[in-house]
Amino acid sequence: MNFFDRQRDLRRMSVRLVLLFAIAVVGIIVTVDLAVLIALNAFGTSSPARLWGIVGVVSLATAGGIAVATLYRMATLRGGGGRVARELGGDYVPEDTTDPQLRRLRNVVEEIAIASGVPVPEIYVLQNEGSINAFAAGWSTSDAAIAVTRGALERLNRDELQGVIAHEFSHVVNGDMRLNIRLMGLLFGILFLAVMGETILRAGAFTRSRDGKGGANPLPLIGIALLVAGYIGVLIGRIIKASVSRKREYLADASAVQFTRQTAGLAGALKKIAGLPAGSTLAAPKNEEVAHMLFAAGKLRELFATHPPLPDRIKALDPTFDPAQLQVLAQRWARTPPMGLEEDRTLGLAEASNVQALPEDVVSSIGSPTEASYQHATALLGRIPPGIQDRARSVDHVIPLILGLLLSSDPQVRSRQLSDLAGLYGQPVADACAQEASVLSTLDPLLRLPLAELGFSALRHRTEPEQREALNAIYALIHADGRISVFEYCLSAMLHEHLYQHMHPKPHWHSERRPLRKSAAEAASLLAVLAQAGGPDPGPAYAEGFAIAFPGQQPAAYVPPPRGVLELESGWHALRELNPEGKEQLVRACVAVIGHDRQMSVSELELLRTVCSILQCPLPALAR
Repeated sequence: MNFFDRQRDLRRMSVRLVLLFAIAVVGIIVTVDLAVLIALNAFGTSSPARLWGIVGVVSLATAGGIAVATLYRMATLRGGGGRVARELGGDYVPEDTTDPQLRRLRNVVEEIAIASGVPVPEIYVLQNEGSINAFAAGWSTSDAAIAVTRGALERLNRDELQGVIAHEFSHVVNGDMRLNIRLMGLLFGILFLAVMGETILRAGAFTRSRDGKGGANPLPLIGIALLVAGYIGVLIGRIIKASVSRKREYLADASAVQFTRQTAGLAGALKKIAGLPAGSTLAAPKNEEVAHMLFAAGKLRELFATHPPLPDRIKALDPTFDPAQLQVLAQRWARTPPMGLEEDRTLGLAEASNVQALPEDVVSSIGSPTEASYQHATALLGRIPPGIQDRARSVDHVIPLILGLLLSSDPQVRSRQLSDLAGLYGQPVADACAQEASVLSTLDPLLRLPLAELGFSALRHRTEPEQREALNAIYALIHADGRISVFEYCLSAMLHEHLYQHMHPKPHWHSERRPLRKSAAEAASLLAVLAQAGGPDPGPAYAEGFAIAFPGQQPAAYVPPPRGVLELESGWHALRELNPEGKEQLVRACVAVIGHDRQMSVSELELLRTVCSILQCPLPALAR
């Protein structure tokens, strides 16, 4: 199952989720209607019109309460994954942290992000949780967050931490986290009934205690009905969460192994969860709400578990595993609890640094990073001097560094650019950008986008006005010489995409349904731009890509895009909404255009990465 197959499966699962939710709501409404009719003694004593009137009013009130509660919870979750992590007590991990455990965590996340072809997510630590657990949350890769518990930082060695993070990245790149966060909103609406029922029950008891006359008080019975209906809904919710989550957890384990190319790390993390007293249990009050998002079960025991049993997950990774080993490990760890950093020093864990060749099938690698992707990402970061990396991770220094990447080598153009920067930011910032440009001038062009992506994380933590000001500065720099290079366009497009989605995260309930044939003009324009960037003879490359995108159709003669890469601007809105089949077909066509001459230049790689990023098709780090 490749990335696009998983997207189709996820869309089917989303439809099933909505249907199950609708069935649960109908069942709850019927239960409440019956309870109210009994409480009002409406059977046999009321006319059919009054009976149906009561049913209509109660049904609308119940459905309206669920809808309002669901919409309210969805609105509170629009802040993206970081909002969920902070609600559970997560502390943000600064980009320039010097704490050894936090630095190791950030290094692992950054390497896997670059290897996966997604922006570096926000990173949080649940400081008050001594168990081993983690989760990923967010509406898209641009507003994603990954959170780990303090126990995971302290107890897991680097291989084990890498396995856990790779598991969570599988949820990020495959869109599972969007399904999970929707599930949070839907189930909150059902749980709201239980809260309402408890409130009415108390109010009914208070009213009865003050007035013993006037007949039976219906409020307690209505409250009990809402309470029962709400908790029946919670039970149904747990069934829904279990049906959605268990299969995805096995897939995420398999993806993590495919990524890291070793099972020992992930299996070791699961063994520590099973063998340590704290396990994976969370003390957070919203544990129930996020149970389906966690790396491992958040409760010691739960009906309709959201995760497969730990021995089964370990056995799937290591067929030789004997569950009796867990008792031996538990006894050993009871005497001497494992410490991750000490194990790293004992095992001599080191980062891989060899660069691998370009995969034969680029499309099959989308959303499925391998060990080669991880090694190549590590090698790319290893070639960026530590001082430059530190400034890219610094909230205070990231803007001059990003702007420094865009300063021209032409003295006249650079002079105009620095003048523009001085007008926007003041002379000290313009001087800092000029200094960064001098340092970055010796950087391999292949490292420019990875460095910029490294800096996106720090840039997201500037204020919104500062982010908009940075975007304006970037536009001013790239237009200073009257033309826009491929790198300038790619950097500005990716930066705008990630920052805009981070500032305005959206659920995307109705997007990504357009077939490719309805976006033929925009797709043809994209293929023409790619062909133009590829070399002196773009016609045959364009024709090859067009034949893959639209088999059986005769392409029009190749016409060079008059505005170059700027021709892409008018087409992104349509291409973003392509269904999984359309995206797969289009990406295959793009790869065919770029690979027509059997070579990939830096510009072509940058364009392909930008296209995949905007289409939400995470492209792993590729070597030329």
